[in-house]
Amino acid sequence: MRFKKVLAIFTIFVLSLTIFSGCKEQPKKDLIKVRLNEVVRSIFYAPMYVAISQGFFKEEGLEIELSTGQGADKTMQQVLSKNADIGFCGPEQVIYLYNQGREDYAILFAQLTKRDGSFLVSRVNETDFAWENLKGKTIIGGRPGGVPEMTLEYVLRNHGLTPGKDVNIITNIAFTATAQAFKSGTGDYVALFEPTASMLEKENGGYVVASIGKASGEIPYTCFFATKSYINENPEIIQKFTNAIYKGMLWTESHSSREIAEAVKDFFPGSDIEVLTKVVERYKQQDTWAKTPILSEDALSRLMDIIQSYNPSLIPKRPPYKDIVTTEFAKKSLEK
Repeated sequence: MRFKKVLAIFTIFVLSLTIFSGCKEQPKKDLIKVRLNEVVRSIFYAPMYVAISQGFFKEEGLEIELSTGQGADKTMQQVLSKNADIGFCGPEQVIYLYNQGREDYAILFAQLTKRDGSFLVSRVNETDFAWENLKGKTIIGGRPGGVPEMTLEYVLRNHGLTPGKDVNIITNIAFTATAQAFKSGTGDYVALFEPTASMLEKENGGYVVASIGKASGEIPYTCFFATKSYINENPEIIQKFTNAIYKGMLWTESHSSREIAEAVKDFFPGSDIEVLTKVVERYKQQDTWAKTPILSEDALSRLMDIIQSYNPSLIPKRPPYKDIVTTEFAKKSLEK
């Protein structure tokens, strides 16, 4: 009798081990680390931060190691030196690099923004602002040869103003120091990205009077790229990366400005959630973000028009679209 009891207890114990071992969570597959270098930190890139915060990269089996270059040229250098796998900045850097004749040049594989993300900030609240009123004024602009500066000058020319003649533009101040220079008394206007523009406005240090993105029209403003060798060696990673970015774009499109601000707030420590919400709404209203990651030939051609109108010597020869752009990964993302 005692033997039967012992046998029953032993049987229950074995069955319990079997059941619980079956319920035990299986180890997850290791994530593949991807080093991404962004040009600057800005709400302008909200869909990318959404893709990180909402776990879309992890869904694709990727872990993003995000760093900030503080300049498109610096981001490109990080990629070329192999300190970053993927770069995120204006496509102009890819165009310049191709024309240098480098064998392992960079290739654009996904677009995120389709307008300039900067705003013109004035010292006074101009409810009747007109670009023509800038004649004789001084603007703190961007880095010479960078898309922000070229777009600003493109808008000025479209309104009959010649940069350097009708309007004085300061271009020798570091990107991260322009707002402080303006607060210190330099210039009548300053071109700023968000959330810097709204923060300055909240501090009564200036007033947003115009959207440079609205005035310039649609262009492929910021895109993702990698070297030709990296893409050839890691097509699955590029595909997974593009899938995650597209998920972030779709999520951003379908959620409110407040929800987006909440999703990205950890990327902007100390920022006021109300300011972030206002910034997101401002970008939503001007239709900032691309609907898909596909970079079209027409869009890239328009960007090169802007660059050549700024300085023809920057692009003495236009690179063939098929050489510096691949839409293979973006199209597959849409199919999924």
